[in-house]
Amino acid sequence: MGRNKFSQREIEIIARLLRKKNAGTRFQQKMIRHDLRVKFEFNISDFNVQGQAFGDQELYAAIERGAIQILDDATIAAMKERRAQKREAERLAREAEAAANPVPQDPNANWETALKEWNDYYGETEQ
Repeated sequence: MGRNKFSQREIEIIARLLRKKNAGTRFQQKMIRHDLRVKFEFNISDFNVQGQAFGDQELYAAIERGAIQILDDATIAAMKERRAQKREAERLAREAEAAANPVPQDPNANWETALKEWNDYYGETEQ
């Protein structure tokens, strides 16, 4: 689940990207969807009807029905900062957990060892 609160400037950029997405090739559409998810934390699937295209008109309809809120830039900046701090705290907690409970290394997981055993058993094959 992505964000549902954006600044007016972000909404304008998202609308422009959605227009480009609907006019673009399949690859361009994928790249634009990726940019929307990564740069804006905007997931089209959070707001659209399954199986229907989502463009700038649907974006403005989502704003009208209250699914997307427009806030001022300062509030959005503070929200992004809190989210970044939370992600950093979660990352540090995961690293501490991993350090406290290391995953034992499986000697059979080494691909070089597995290849050597394969070649010893079947003999080396020319490629």
